[in-house]
Amino acid sequence: MSEYILVSVAWPYANADIHQGNVTGSYLPADIFARYHRLKGNHVLMVSGSDSHGTPVTVKADEMGLEVSEVFEHYHDRFLEVFSGMGLTYDLFTHTDTENHHKVSQDIFLKLKENEYLYTKVTKQMYSPAAGKFLPDRYVEGTCPNCGFERARGDQCDNCNTLFESAAELINPRSKLDDSDLEMRDTEHFFIDLPALAQDGLEEWIKSEDKAHWRPHVLNFTKNWILDEGLIGRAVTRDMDWGVKIPVEGFDTKVFYVWFEAVIGYLSASIEWAKNSGDPDAWKKWWYGDNARSFYFIGKDNIPFHTIFWPAQLLGTKGFDGSDETLNLPYDVPANQFMNMEGRKISGSQNWGVWMIDALERHDPDPLRYYLTAVMPETRDSDWTWAGYVTRNNKELVANWGNLANRTLKMIGKYFDGVVPDPGQLDERDTTLLNAIDEGFNTVGDFYDKAEFRNGLAESMRLSSLVNQYLDETAPWKSAKVDMAETGKSLYVVLQAISGLKTLFSPVLPFTAQSLHELLGEEGQLFGEQKVVEYQEETRSHKGMTYDGSAAIGTWARSEIPAGRQLPPAKPLFKKLDESVVEDEMSRLGPNDSA
Repeated sequence: MSEYILVSVAWPYANADIHQGNVTGSYLPADIFARYHRLKGNHVLMVSGSDSHGTPVTVKADEMGLEVSEVFEHYHDRFLEVFSGMGLTYDLFTHTDTENHHKVSQDIFLKLKENEYLYTKVTKQMYSPAAGKFLPDRYVEGTCPNCGFERARGDQCDNCNTLFESAAELINPRSKLDDSDLEMRDTEHFFIDLPALAQDGLEEWIKSEDKAHWRPHVLNFTKNWILDEGLIGRAVTRDMDWGVKIPVEGFDTKVFYVWFEAVIGYLSASIEWAKNSGDPDAWKKWWYGDNARSFYFIGKDNIPFHTIFWPAQLLGTKGFDGSDETLNLPYDVPANQFMNMEGRKISGSQNWGVWMIDALERHDPDPLRYYLTAVMPETRDSDWTWAGYVTRNNKELVANWGNLANRTLKMIGKYFDGVVPDPGQLDERDTTLLNAIDEGFNTVGDFYDKAEFRNGLAESMRLSSLVNQYLDETAPWKSAKVDMAETGKSLYVVLQAISGLKTLFSPVLPFTAQSLHELLGEEGQLFGEQKVVEYQEETRSHKGMTYDGSAAIGTWARSEIPAGRQLPPAKPLFKKLDESVVEDEMSRLGPNDSA
């Protein structure tokens, strides 16, 4: 029975370009996962968008001397360009400054309020006499009381990942605007009652036995926070003028905290997608019921927002759309660790990273996807090196997988005029190889379903090596001198194995998989079509990305290539990279301070 698979992908702040750490942290694993489940025949809904609100965007606008809307639209457009180039198949990539998102966020807030999970409290917040206003936490910097880092933000320390309830927890807080002194003043805000929600279902949910598939670092972190440290109320509103307005009288100068509002985007994007599809209630198939599973692909710095706060919000909004059911809680949150750059943390200010909009001008998407998957930081931090990229491209993609496909097709062209040969009777060695490929669909599929993409890719490459070994042992270039029947059988068997490998690799390597699909004489598209489109709302339009899978024919199984089929001329799938690529790419980076 087909499942409804919700693939929720981290929302990038629209204040900086996408780098390789962002892609391998959440965007690429989500796409591999979505593509796999589409091939399996499941109903996939993959959603995300640009996080248009919050202080990271307003800080960037201040730096650039632009309106906030100009900044987020600039980066939103660049995100669409990168995601299209990388082949990320969002059913909807939108942003949080849409009328739909504002309304859904306000409806969630009002339902929490109606269900008595919100309360108001007067707190003291940082106020800037120089600016004449309360400062959002990210406009405040100071020394972290936990680790001593001197440039901790008012909401979080990027050095030790400690979250702060208030910027007042910092030592020697100061304004990022002008480095002026700050003072504490009273302000009233709404808080979400996390202790009550813990008692009303959150603790039971996190202790349930169906979490064995969660990554240990995610589960342990979440259990420790909920069960050991205990939860406290957390402010959901802030003094700021850029964001989603509070639909309560007397709070017209405040907006939702971005931590509270951005995660609602998974739901609002699903609702927006349903409206765009012509079936406004379609989103419910992914948000209710036992036949639906929701997965959240994020980086490790976002774990609490997706395993604690968002589940609490979902539990507290029962009856959100008039239903008696509770919206589905996360089935899995396969948060990745961080990726570094040549042994150092990625840094935009120091130009130390692979900026994907730039890299796609010089590199094909599939080699980038391959390397990012091969070194994906699933269980520990990993490192991008240009030398590693070139080596894996040349020794694995080109020499192993690409060479296997290319030389097999060339030999069929040379010895059989491009016609798939009749194999005659297969022997045990032949069937053993094909059985290994067919079994690979179970093994690799299990890895992909568990979000173990490195293992899935490694197993696919192992199977490719197995086929290479068979080809070397049967040596059709030798048998062609004495026994064309044996030559035909060998090439036929290898061609069938390549047909299976094409599909096994396709979630990671969709572009070259489609090329090989056509070189095998197959028709149609393995996957659907990505489109950057413009959606019309009531008062304005906005750009987004969508995926049309109506023409996709791919299935998670090996396709038989029939004997007698005329194949097109062979073409290489990948390009060998010169070692000079390493020096060239390193020269584009900022200075290596660690050298």
